Amino acid sequence: MKDRSADRGRSGFTLLEVLVVLIIITVLASIVGVNVLRKPGEARVAAARVQLKQLAAALKMYFTEQGTYPTQEQGLEALVRKPESPPVPVKYPEGGYLDSFRVPRDPWGNDFIYLRPGRHGEPFEVLCYGSDGRPGGSGEAADLSSSDL
Repeated sequence: MKDRSADRGRSGFTLLEVLVVLIIITVLASIVGVNVLRKPGEARVAAARVQLKQLAAALKMYFTEQGTYPTQEQGLEALVRKPESPPVPVKYPEGGYLDSFRVPRDPWGNDFIYLRPGRHGEPFEVLCYGSDGRPGGSGEAADLSSSDL
């Protein structure tokens, strides 16, 4: 039988090893945090693009299950709440098509714009007007569209 008391001193991590790992994690987190804080506008634009992709995917799932996209009147609310205006979905999933009970707002706190059909003939388009919340603009204020992703 092996003596376990000799193994007890060698198992696990030492306090020094744990502290070194914590210091490394802290340094890495501060570097990443500083880089993100330097470019908050770019981070918001990237977040808006992700949200547009998620909304477009949810709309496509809605189409796959319901055979049509939500009408302009039903809007993006149809992704979180069963529409009451025609065409009313027959097999609407409990919990809707998004992971939340509300349609998300863009990173600047504005509503996304739903167009049915889209401006260029696509079946739908979801728009984000950027940091200024108005059509047009450039840089962080530029419009973002689900059609461009």
